[in-house]
Amino acid sequence: MHMKIIAWNCNMAFRKKAKAVLSYKPDLLVISECEHPDKMVSYDGFKQPADRLWIGDNPNKGLGIFSYGDYRFRLHESYDSKIKLIAPVVVSGGEIDLMLFAIWANNPLDKDGCYVEQIWKAIHYYAPLLKKKHVILAGDFNSNTIWDRKTRVSNHSNVVAQLQKRGIESTYHLFHQQQQGKEKHPTQYMYRHKDKPYHLDYCFASGELTGRLESVKIGSHKKWAPLSDHMPVMAHFR
Repeated sequence: MHMKIIAWNCNMAFRKKAKAVLSYKPDLLVISECEHPDKMVSYDGFKQPADRLWIGDNPNKGLGIFSYGDYRFRLHESYDSKIKLIAPVVVSGGEIDLMLFAIWANNPLDKDGCYVEQIWKAIHYYAPLLKKKHVILAGDFNSNTIWDRKTRVSNHSNVVAQLQKRGIESTYHLFHQQQQGKEKHPTQYMYRHKDKPYHLDYCFASGELTGRLESVKIGSHKKWAPLSDHMPVMAHFR
């Protein structure tokens, strides 16, 4: 098996930035703050994907999933639009079938919590799908253990714990032997300032996949800050 997945919050206008991320030859892309694919169709220089899926209300800023290989997508019929920017995607056609949760945890209309609370709701609502053999949750979680609110059950540490109970782990933390909240590789720099680093973007995978983990890389500030305040997370499975 060979599969490379890259999750990146591109900070809008993906068609103008895609070349940088496509140079890493991903099989699957999860792009947060992604414009509607219609904006990309006629853009000169944008390499059209083999398949695409997009959800969102704002045509300039949604969640895009792209295939640059044999993989094909179908939004799972249980998709709940109230958990807006978390998409359960059935991925087929490649070497393995995959249950992919593409994530941009950002739903300001949900007064009960617009960031990590969205993921908490999703992992409970979609609990049956998390039992699949090959499961990945990837994207901009907008969360970290450092912001845990102990009085609120839907915090980052509890999300991680719930996924671990299901045999689903953060590929970055496994590969680099890092603790949640003490990551040495930032995935976001507030206002793109190098002295304001955070780790907000993740790729979680089920045990069958983490057993095949070849590498996990986080993009550097020098290369990616001119394009976005977020760095890509690149997970390679064999």
